Amino acid sequence: MTARAFFTRLWRNHGFFIVGAIASIGALWVLPAIATAATAPTAPTSPTLPFPALNIGIGAAKSPTQVVAALQILMLLTVLALAPTLLVMVTSFTRIIVVLSFVRTALGTQQVPPNQVLVGLALLLTFFTMNPVIKQVNANALQPYLKNHISQSVALARAAAPLRTFMFKQTREKDIQLFYSIAKQPRPKTQADVPTYILVPAFTISELKTAFEIGFAIYIPFIVIDMVVASILLSMGMMMIPPVLISLPFKILIFILVDGWNLTVAAIFQSFRQ
Repeated sequence: MTARAFFTRLWRNHGFFIVGAIASIGALWVLPAIATAATAPTAPTSPTLPFPALNIGIGAAKSPTQVVAALQILMLLTVLALAPTLLVMVTSFTRIIVVLSFVRTALGTQQVPPNQVLVGLALLLTFFTMNPVIKQVNANALQPYLKNHISQSVALARAAAPLRTFMFKQTREKDIQLFYSIAKQPRPKTQADVPTYILVPAFTISELKTAFEIGFAIYIPFIVIDMVVASILLSMGMMMIPPVLISLPFKILIFILVDGWNLTVAAIFQSFRQ
């Protein structure tokens, strides 16, 4: 008897019992799962996290106090937006970053150190240079204002005083006279009579002139190295080789041997009038 004939005969004689056995086995697997799902407690939903909400709206003011508060907030946002510009214009940052840029250009290292490193170093040196001024502003203006000992206008006047003193020490009288002649105003009798809007641009161009003077002094030894290397290559008949390519390792080596960064930072700090 073949296998096909055997299964055909088995199905004809006992097919009903086979179907019943399969159904019973399926029930044994399905029914417990259904019962477990029906009786299992539902997992509690996680509570909603209390995230803070911020609502900003514009409406009609009900009192003059609300108008003043809105104007103060507007002025504060304006000052925060202009903070980077103020940092550059009224501090030593301009002179420091220009000198550091001259050093990199004189070395001929293209983007080494990168701009982020130069700006970070300039910011650190700026905070170091302006530390006495920052201490005066904090002690005479910020802390009394936070303790409600003085008003906002008095705090601003006290904060501007040490900054103006610092800028007057670094600004040339010739630059102040330039902006007075442009504005066609009478010459001031004392430093207190010089308005801030004239002092700040005069201070900026004075800083640029001082920075270019330091940069010129830095450029001279590197130009000498380039000229010596170019003369040697020309005498050897190597006119197809760029002199900058050969002089770059020598300039870096000499800069390291003389501790160039130390000398540069020292020259920057010595240029500020105390």
